[in-house]
Amino acid sequence: MLVHLMHTHVLSLLVTSTETRPAVSTAADTTQWTARLWGMLITLCIVLFLDGLDVSMIGVALPSIGTELDIQTSTLQWLVSGYVLGYGGLLLLGGRTADLLGRRKVFLIALAVFALASLAGALVSSPALLILTRFVKGLAAAFTAPTGLSIITTNFHEGPARNKALSIYTVFGAGGYSMGLLFGGLMTGLGWRWTFLLPVPVALAALASAYFLVPKDKPAEEGGHDLIGALLSTATMLLLVYTVVSAPQAGWGSARTIGSFVAVAVLGAAFVYAESKVRYPLVRLGILRKPTLVRASLAIIAVAGSYFSWQFITTLYLQDALGWSPLKLSMALLPVGLLVVASAFVSDKLVDRFGTGPIIAITMVIMAVGYLLYLRIDTAPSYLTVLLPAVLLVGIGWVGFPAINIQATSGIDDDEQGLAAGVLQTAMQVGAAIVLAVTTAIVTSSVPSNPTPAAMLDTYRPGLEFAAGVSIVGALVALTVFLPRLRARRQEARDLEFYVFVVYVRGPPAPHPAADC
Repeated sequence: MLVHLMHTHVLSLLVTSTETRPAVSTAADTTQWTARLWGMLITLCIVLFLDGLDVSMIGVALPSIGTELDIQTSTLQWLVSGYVLGYGGLLLLGGRTADLLGRRKVFLIALAVFALASLAGALVSSPALLILTRFVKGLAAAFTAPTGLSIITTNFHEGPARNKALSIYTVFGAGGYSMGLLFGGLMTGLGWRWTFLLPVPVALAALASAYFLVPKDKPAEEGGHDLIGALLSTATMLLLVYTVVSAPQAGWGSARTIGSFVAVAVLGAAFVYAESKVRYPLVRLGILRKPTLVRASLAIIAVAGSYFSWQFITTLYLQDALGWSPLKLSMALLPVGLLVVASAFVSDKLVDRFGTGPIIAITMVIMAVGYLLYLRIDTAPSYLTVLLPAVLLVGIGWVGFPAINIQATSGIDDDEQGLAAGVLQTAMQVGAAIVLAVTTAIVTSSVPSNPTPAAMLDTYRPGLEFAAGVSIVGALVALTVFLPRLRARRQEARDLEFYVFVVYVRGPPAPHPAADC
């Protein structure tokens, strides 16, 4: 399940808003929480941790799955993209359904489906059925992820309490992605099917815990489902990713590829039109005009898309070309997870002190530098001088992940928290799927006839460069948060220069008559 976690929008480009809405009786407005509230939060964190864990474990297991089931790279990536598409395709519907039917009910049903799909994935041997189980798990996550996030934002008041809760929550999600590398190495050593089985008992335990700890909530008093919008949005995203993945084989300039892109544009336009006309839209289009939502969405696309592409290529190269074992690979990338876990103790304090914008910008710059350093990799890479510095910087980049989620969900009314979470998570899932699809298309466009380590590295390097480029673009966008400050300081400098000029030409202002008194 590669891609699940956060998303939506905010109000300040420089600092997190400190405004609060009218209190909800069940919401916590301090960081001193009851045991039940802590239990609810930890339960939701475990489910999000499972999402990330599942994706990373599958990433480590991909070479083993491909070898045993004879799946080529272009098809193998659908084990990742299939989950992402199921997740991203119905995220908006999942968030809206939670608002309409009740968050607790939707969360419990979706988590049960997730556990069953995990079990099914461990039992099948057909590549098509395996991809189908991943797609179903993505569908389940499309409901658990925005619902879990909206449960938190409606039970913790905006401000320090929510910042702390969201920091813990999102760190668990990012930590799941990172720690999944370790568990993936261990489980793949036993057999790749164990990577599917491991989440089953954990999901069932979380299901029992959520049944008792997540408070019951009332469905929205009015509203309805936008099934047309859900179908159009899902069809648009599925066709877009499929077109990008299949373009290298069909040809980027072929009639099929061009026709598919035209169909994507038509479906997208139909979705926008439907949302502007339906009584209860899947997405209230006005929410997309918030600049902070756009900024958070672009940031999460760059972070997730670049990381998953980098991990995908790194896993294939180090295991297939250089012969690394799954456990050796997972231990090599473990520092990413350790840094993410360590950030849980400081992320909310950093946001309270500096605001979300600066943290996101700085961490994304550090992550981009890590990818650039990684481009030094060769056929006999030194871990201490080549891999470890890049891994550490990429891990530091994930420290800004909670800030993105805090920025994305502040300033949103309770009745649209599910929608807001769905918008941001859709941006992450679909954006990551598209970036990964493009990366896969790049590395499969020229398959070497003699798969030596050097030839494989030449094949994979353009994909690594593309992932680094995505990260750099995201960092540049994030750095625009400093533009208002720079403009203000420039204006202050101009005002000072003008004052100095006036004093020099006309002399200092005459003293006020009262000054002599």
